[in-house]
Amino acid sequence: MRKVSSLIVFCAILFASFPYQVHAQISAEAKQAFRETKIRIFDQAIEATNFSLPLLGGGTMELSAYKGKVVFLNFWATWCPPCRAEMPSMEVLYQRFKNQGLEILAVNGGEDPARVRKFIQDNRYTYPVPVDRNNRVGSLYGIEAIPTSFILDRKGMIIGKLVGSIHWDDPKVLAAFDALLQQ
Repeated sequence: MRKVSSLIVFCAILFASFPYQVHAQISAEAKQAFRETKIRIFDQAIEATNFSLPLLGGGTMELSAYKGKVVFLNFWATWCPPCRAEMPSMEVLYQRFKNQGLEILAVNGGEDPARVRKFIQDNRYTYPVPVDRNNRVGSLYGIEAIPTSFILDRKGMIIGKLVGSIHWDDPKVLAAFDALLQQ
């Protein structure tokens, strides 16, 4: 009996340690639109791990506060040429859809906030920039290369991922986000 109880406790701990997965709740139209892009949409959505980070402009953000919005979670650095190349198109995406429920969180990893602030101001980017000084959140999300971007649905579930950069203002990408935001 003791072995059975220990096994039950072990299984409960093991189950609780894995992110919650459910069938991705994305419309057929949105799935088709994303198939036209390089963004991988998952068959099983994964619950996004909550985190809190200071924002470049002051204050702090907590990921769970963005439930109800589609979140574009991007990990980047100023020294990364592909990151720098995709950021203007991220701004276009943000301006196009921010009033329809899209939020971009561009998490900078491991850099001095003064350097990041100057880069953001010089380029006039307006989306929120959380600062992950010690790459704690990047490690939590398993970031091995940057840029890496995740797409979260309105319930806070990760439904897609892209490692590498793309033009986020490409008409096919814009159509995919439009379809996702319309559902």
